[in-house]
Amino acid sequence: MDYPTHTVPSEPAPPEGRAHDPLAVALGNASLLGVGYLMLGRRKLAVAAVVVTVVLVSVLASVARPWCEVVVLLWWAAVIAHGWFLAARRTRRVAVRRLRLVALGVTVPVLLTVGLLRFDASRIERSVTGARESGDCADVLTAQDRVWFGHRIADAPLTVRGDETVQACHRLRTAKDRLTTGLTGDTGALKAGFATLASVLTDPGNDKTVEAVLNGFLSGLPAKEPCDTVTVTDWLRERKPSHNVLDRSADTATRTAPAALVGCGDDLLADKDWEKARTRYQQLLDQYPDDALTAKARGGVKKTTLTIELANVRSLLKGSTYLEPEYCDTPAKYSGAAPYGKGTNRALFYGNKYYADLLPAEWKATDAAHAVLVVCADDDEDGTAVRTCPYENKTFPQFPRKVTFHKIAIPVKVYELRTGKLVADRKVQIGGASCPEVLEYETYGPTDLGPPSDVQVTESKADVRDAFRPLINR
Repeated sequence: MDYPTHTVPSEPAPPEGRAHDPLAVALGNASLLGVGYLMLGRRKLAVAAVVVTVVLVSVLASVARPWCEVVVLLWWAAVIAHGWFLAARRTRRVAVRRLRLVALGVTVPVLLTVGLLRFDASRIERSVTGARESGDCADVLTAQDRVWFGHRIADAPLTVRGDETVQACHRLRTAKDRLTTGLTGDTGALKAGFATLASVLTDPGNDKTVEAVLNGFLSGLPAKEPCDTVTVTDWLRERKPSHNVLDRSADTATRTAPAALVGCGDDLLADKDWEKARTRYQQLLDQYPDDALTAKARGGVKKTTLTIELANVRSLLKGSTYLEPEYCDTPAKYSGAAPYGKGTNRALFYGNKYYADLLPAEWKATDAAHAVLVVCADDDEDGTAVRTCPYENKTFPQFPRKVTFHKIAIPVKVYELRTGKLVADRKVQIGGASCPEVLEYETYGPTDLGPPSDVQVTESKADVRDAFRPLINR
C-alpha cells in the first residue's frame, strides 16, 4: 500500500541584520534631538539624549559662561560620534538616501536657527556696546530689549554681557536719582550717588555712561538755592580724589562755589542770620582770595560783622536807664560807631538818670547805632568842699551849726563805643549855689538837732552841663 509522502518544511533562515546608514544616524544626532537614536530604534537612548540636551541648555541659559558652551559642544560631538559608532557596528552598513534626507531635514533647520540667532545676538551686542560707548543708556536698554529666550540659548555668554550693561545702566539711573536729590543739599544722597558711580566704573567699558550721568549732575550746578549749592560744592571740594573721571567734579565746584557763597551769604543776610552769612562771605575770602567776587564778600563780612557787633552791644545795654547795664562791666565794641574825637560826641547815659535828664538832647543818642560814647554813672556823693557857713541851731541857739557845702561828685566810666575801650574813669564834679539864707533840711525824731554838717550845693542845668561838657565836647 502506498502512502503519500510530504515534504518537510525547512527551518526559516534567520533574518538578516537591518541596514543602517552611519552618516544618517550621525546627522540625526547632530540635531541634539535624538533623531539618530530613533533611526536605530533606540528610543530610550533618544529620550535620554533629549533630557541631557535640555539639562545642558538650561544650565547654559542660566549660568551663561563660556565653559557651558564648551560642555554643550562636547555633548554635541559625543552624540554624533556615538550614533556613528552604533550604526557602524551593525552587520550591514548601507547608504540610505531617504534617511540622510530626513536627518538633514531635522538637523539643518536646527543648526541654521542656532546660527542665525547667534548672528542676531552678535548684532544686538554690537548695538549695546555702541550705545554704551556713546554714554547713552536709553539706547542700551532699547537694544537689549530685543533679546529673547532663543538668543539666550544660542549665545548665552554674549547676551549676558548685554544684561550686565543693562544692570549697570539701572545702577546709574539710581545714582542719577540720588545725585538729583543731592542737589537739594542732601550730602547723604551725594555720597551714595558717587559711591554707585565709582562701583560701576570698576567694570571695564562703563566710562562713558558714568561720565554722562556725572555731566548731567554737574550741569545742575548751581542749584536753585545758593546755600544748597554751597553744601554740594563743599562736599565735592572735600571729596578725596579717586583719580578717574569723577574727579572732574572738583573743577566744577571751584568754578561754581564763589558765586554760590556770595548768593548764600546774601540770602542768610536777608533772613537776619548774621553769623552764618558772615561765615559764607569769609569762606569765599579764605578759599578763593583771587576771585572777582572778593570785594563783594568783603563788603558782606563788614556788614554782617557790624550787625553782629551792634546786636551784641544792644543786648549788653538792655534794661532801664536808671540802672547800670551789663555793658558797664563787660563792654564790647561796635566798629560802625564814629570815633571819639573833636566836636560833640553823642552818648548813651545809664545809671544816674536824674542828672542825665538835665543834659541837652543834642548830647544824647537814642540807640547804640547813633552813639559815640556809653556813660555809666554811679550814685552821686559829696565832692570837693566849696564853702562853710554857720546856721542857727534851734536846740542850742548859742552854738550855731557850721555847714560845709560840697560839689556834687558823680563817679562815671566812659566807654568809646567804636572800640569798647574805657576812655574816662573819674568823678564829675557839679558846682552850684551854696550858703543859702534859709537852709532846708529834714529831721528825724522829736528833737531838732540842726542841719547836717555836710550838704551838697544846689545845682542848675547850666552847672550840670558844665560838669559833663568835657566828656562830651572835645
